[in-house]
Amino acid sequence: MKYNFDEIILRRNTNCIKWDRGAEDVLPMWVADMDFKTAQPIIDALKGKLDSGVFGYTLHPDVYYDAIIGWWERRHNFTLKKDWLVFCPGVVPALSYIIRANTCQGDKVLLQSPVYYPFYRVITNNGCQVVDNPLKLVHESYEIDFEDLENKASDPKVKLMLLCSPHNPVGRVWTREELIRIGEICEKHKVLVIADEIHCDLIYKGYKHIPFASINEGFLMNSITCTAPSKTFNLAGLQVSNLIVPNKELRTKLKQILVVNEIGEPNVFSVNALIAAYNYGEEWLTQLMEYLEGNLKYLIDFVGSNMPALKVIKTEGTYLIWVDCRALGKSSKELNTLLIKNAKVWFNDGSTFGLNGEGFVRINIACPRELLVEGLNRIKGVITENNSEN
Repeated sequence: MKYNFDEIILRRNTNCIKWDRGAEDVLPMWVADMDFKTAQPIIDALKGKLDSGVFGYTLHPDVYYDAIIGWWERRHNFTLKKDWLVFCPGVVPALSYIIRANTCQGDKVLLQSPVYYPFYRVITNNGCQVVDNPLKLVHESYEIDFEDLENKASDPKVKLMLLCSPHNPVGRVWTREELIRIGEICEKHKVLVIADEIHCDLIYKGYKHIPFASINEGFLMNSITCTAPSKTFNLAGLQVSNLIVPNKELRTKLKQILVVNEIGEPNVFSVNALIAAYNYGEEWLTQLMEYLEGNLKYLIDFVGSNMPALKVIKTEGTYLIWVDCRALGKSSKELNTLLIKNAKVWFNDGSTFGLNGEGFVRINIACPRELLVEGLNRIKGVITENNSEN
C-alpha cells in the first residue's frame, strides 16, 4: 500500500490539543503530534474493536507482549523477555512513578539540557532536585560534556539520570561510544539510568538507534527503558507505554508504586492498536521516514536560502527540529511574539527546554509538505520585514 502523507487532515474543532488550543489563524507546528493518518492496519484493528460494541475492562493478552518483543528484536536487535515489560499509560507518568519508586525527598536527578520540558516537572513534583549536565553546541550539533557528567554523578545525592535517547529537542542519536561512557559513569557512581527511548523508531538515514540496555549486562540491570508506539504511529491519545525493567528488584519496586496509584487495566483500544502497529505497521513507517527526510531537506534548504540568520541544528532522529534564532537578537519572549502574533506560526519556545534553549525554537515537521511550506513562508515574511525595520 502506498500512503498519502500529502493529504490534509482537518483537525480543528476535534478536541485536538495541537490545533484547538491556539487561535484559529495560527498554524500549529509545536507539540509532538503528527498531522498524518496512522497506518491502515491500525485503523482496521480499531474499527474491528469498535464494531464489537463492547468496551469493558481489558487485559494484555500474550499476543500483545509478542508484538512488543518481535518489534524490538526486528527493529533494534534487542531481545526482550515478557516478564521485563511493565505497562503504564504514558511515558511521562511512567517517569514520575519511576522517580517516586527510586528516590527520597531531597534526592537529585540528572538531566541534559536543553531537554524535553516535562523532565523538569517530574523531578521537582516528586520532591527531588534537578542537576543539569548541559549539552555543548559544537558546529551546529550537540555533544555531551563528560567531565561535567562525571563530576555531577559523583554527588552521592544523585540517584537517577534521565537519558533522552534519541534526544528531544536537539535531535541527537547517541552513538554506542557515547552510551558506553554514560553507562560506565553511572555504574561507577551507582546512578540508575532511566532511558526515555520513545522516539527510537524515528531515525534518519545514516544513523542507528542503540537501546541503552542492550549494550551489556551491567547496563541492562542498571536501567529502566521507557517505550511506546505513540510517537512512531501517532497514537498518543490511546495512552499506552511499556517499560523495559530487566532488574527484578527495580521491577518489584515500580510495580508496588503502580499498585498504590491504581494503575492497572489499559485503554480498551490501545491493546488492538499496539498489536496492529508492531505486527503490521513497518511499511507505513518506512514510507513515513522517507517523507520526513523530504520535509527535513526542504526545511534546511529553505532556511539556508531565505533566512540565513537562522541555523538548523543537525538532526539525526525525531521529527522535532531545533533551530538557532539567536542571530535575530531577540529574547525568547520577543521571538515568541514575532512568530505567533506576527507570523501566525506556533513553534515551541526554546527557553522551556532549559536556560540554554533561550533564542531557539523547536519545529514539528511531521505535517503535509503544503503546511510546512506555508509555515516557512509566513516566517520568512516577518523576518524580512523585521530586518528591513532594523
